[in-house]
Amino acid sequence: QVQLVESGGGLVQPGGSLRLSCAASGFTLDSYAIGWFRQAPGKEREGVSCISNSDGSTYYADSVKGRFTISRDNAKNTVYLQMNSLKPEDTAVYYCAALSAIVTIAQAMCVAGVGNYWGQGTQVTVSS
Repeated sequence: QVQLVESGGGLVQPGGSLRLSCAASGFTLDSYAIGWFRQAPGKEREGVSCISNSDGSTYYADSVKGRFTISRDNAKNTVYLQMNSLKPEDTAVYYCAALSAIVTIAQAMCVAGVGNYWGQGTQVTVSS
């Protein structure tokens, strides 16, 4: 069965950190472009960070640049999103997506919001 499963969300205080994981089963992630997206209540889905499957280049939304880091562990067939210095405005459901098309510009995937496979989402709540 082909699926993506996110984990690592939770409740954290402002300034805290979380690491989200996106584990794939039924297919190999290393040839896919990967994106992390989030959707807060009443807001449109936003591309947070994406990584190219062409040259490994990355893209970060301005709102998370310098605080979030996307990475792959091909041996574990897993992609991560390290989130530091979290703010209340980071509160959202976070989704990962995998796209098989060759993505040379990571920003393109984040802007288009496309993926062949999507996870079910994990809730991140930043609150004191």
